Amino acid sequence: MRGLQLPLTQTQKVRLQNALQQLESLSSKVNSDASVTVADSISVNHEEGVLKGHGTADINGDLVATLCGVVERVNKLVYVRALRSRYKPEVGDIVIGRVVEVSQKRWRLEINYSQDAVLMLSSMNMPDGVQRRRTAVDELNMRSIFEEKDVVCAEVRGFQRDGLHLQARSQKYGKLNRGQLLTVPPYLVKRQKQHYHHLEQYGVDLILGCNGFIWVGEHVEAKDDMVEDQVNHSNRNSASLEEQEKNYTALETRKYICRAANAIRVLSTLGFNMTLEIIKGVIDLSLSLNLDIHDMLGSEFYVLVAEKEAERRSSSKKKR
Repeated sequence: MRGLQLPLTQTQKVRLQNALQQLESLSSKVNSDASVTVADSISVNHEEGVLKGHGTADINGDLVATLCGVVERVNKLVYVRALRSRYKPEVGDIVIGRVVEVSQKRWRLEINYSQDAVLMLSSMNMPDGVQRRRTAVDELNMRSIFEEKDVVCAEVRGFQRDGLHLQARSQKYGKLNRGQLLTVPPYLVKRQKQHYHHLEQYGVDLILGCNGFIWVGEHVEAKDDMVEDQVNHSNRNSASLEEQEKNYTALETRKYICRAANAIRVLSTLGFNMTLEIIKGVIDLSLSLNLDIHDMLGSEFYVLVAEKEAERRSSSKKKR
């Protein structure tokens, strides 16, 4: 971990180095031959009609890598996938963004990409849950849905002429409240089948955005818009402002949110992939050691997390 900046003692440095070396030795060797650095030759077995993709160049008849990464092949196309790079959106990605502008029939969101994403008014569920055409009244009330600085979860819809478009047509998407927004390098968040996680024992929701934005917040029950509208229509008008102000996050839940956020910060600093299993393991480790929340950012805990991860990977490899 060349870029790791921690005030470690000599003993801690040795322990951390040993743990990282063990993790490196346990890493899969399947793609070791495909890993390249700048100026490495890429073997194409003298195939004809090879297409040179991103990260490659033809020098004196040889295919040479122009960046560090892993060689990928799609039919005749050969390219190098960088290990560390900016977020590149794909259709269907779960992303988290922050509203930076409210304009005509659209919101603009900052999603850790080279340009802001667009969320159209027609591409999201309305608060009343009714599927209908958007009217001028809806456009005037856009700030009652999202306003500047709001954190929003959405899905990548695709690229249009005016940029990257998002959609939020499901109940699981929308505005995020009562939590923390964390930023990690996007390459640490791998695309998975499930990016929404509910940590039941802590009462915390965890959303792993493919763009490197991670949300840790109070658990919110997902409800069907139509059913909710029918059941609570008569009660909505009777709810007073005072009753709404009573809704607050319990102290114990806030502590778990902070503990989960610090676990993600530790993993990000160490360069470990963000998965539910690893994040829960770090939280459980801090609880088993009876550590205060702020002590999780101490040097000793970083070393313990690295040693625990090396032990976990070693035991899982033996089971195979």
